[in-house]
Amino acid sequence: MSSNSQLVRLESVLRFSNGKSSPSRDESGTVSVYGSNGLIGFAAETNSPENTIVIGRVGSYCGSVHFSKTACWVTDNAIKAIAKNDNDPFFLCYVLKHLNLNNWRSGSGQPLLNQATLNAIEALIPPAAVQKTISSLLNAIDDRITLLRETNSTLEAIAQALFKSWFVDFDPVRAKSEGKLPDGMDDATAALFPDEFEETEFGMTPKGWTIKTLGEITERITKGTTPTTLKRQFVASGVNFVKAESMTGDGGFFQNKFAYIDEETHQLLNRSQLKAGDILISIAGTIGRVAVMTSEFLPANTNQAVAILRPISKIFPSELLNRYLRLETTQRAMNEKVVQAVQANLSLSILSSLKLCIPPENAIENLFNSGFAQIEKSWTSNDQRVRTLANLRDTLLPRLISGQLRIADAEAELEKVTA
Repeated sequence: MSSNSQLVRLESVLRFSNGKSSPSRDESGTVSVYGSNGLIGFAAETNSPENTIVIGRVGSYCGSVHFSKTACWVTDNAIKAIAKNDNDPFFLCYVLKHLNLNNWRSGSGQPLLNQATLNAIEALIPPAAVQKTISSLLNAIDDRITLLRETNSTLEAIAQALFKSWFVDFDPVRAKSEGKLPDGMDDATAALFPDEFEETEFGMTPKGWTIKTLGEITERITKGTTPTTLKRQFVASGVNFVKAESMTGDGGFFQNKFAYIDEETHQLLNRSQLKAGDILISIAGTIGRVAVMTSEFLPANTNQAVAILRPISKIFPSELLNRYLRLETTQRAMNEKVVQAVQANLSLSILSSLKLCIPPENAIENLFNSGFAQIEKSWTSNDQRVRTLANLRDTLLPRLISGQLRIADAEAELEKVTA
């Protein structure tokens, strides 16, 4: 299939207009309200039709692109884009994402993107029929990504609930102390838990378990350094540099939100060179966002707004410490200790002093393998598939538009990565 694409200004295929002040919002409302960074709530009124493309207009999310299949409300922090004539809105949304609109922002203080700039941007656009064929394939990829992410959300909920049950509420110990077999647990796993409690500073905790601080169960707790303090600059590609916004908060990363430093800078920032299994947690600005470093993102480094915890695996492995740090009670304990200066800040000493109750070393590996290992394996596999599919989607678009790749060949590539 030949694309017959033509280089045209965006104003020939899209009608841009600014949003309006947000209406009264109500969680019981059915109309989605979009701001600069996507969905921000619900209301009863609309100011935009179905299949509206929403573009961040101001602030740090200037140029972000979102899509509403249903009629919605777009606020004045965003620009709405409506497909003209028979152009396909789904396809045009993919094009806008691929264009990295943040590169067209203006303003030294508050970043800004305006309609005149958007109108003048040029892009390769094929005929409407070709647009629809391409968007259909890319939508199929996005549907698979959505399903994998929903599956991982379910896995996360199960793992967090299990962690709380075993290591916070001590449900298996409680059941055994009452002469019962813990719900849904085989004899071998149940045997890993004691059958009585003892009085500690935490109240009644499993007998034989100990209260430890994060400082006692980690090899080190430190934080990174910004390259500019060494008069070094970020580069277009190189060693991954993790910022708070690079972390998803559920243990993973937004790969497209890494910054990059060169190898020489990475070596100079030796204090914050990361290893697989390191726990990262944001300690400035947004407090408590957590991620676990894996080998596929190495080499990597981070800045002073991110703390690095290197767990002693035989005492409490990364996968479990990740879940402890994301507990509501832990997040609340951290936020209660935040110092409000120019921005919120959590000190390393406070982080090191947080306490938890842990089982003996001879039980922790078996407990992890019994309850969490398979969940972690499935979550990691799904997460890797999401990144593979997202990368395929982003690389297919320009090749399909230019005519370098036929739809049949693109479908074959998709089959390879999903087989």
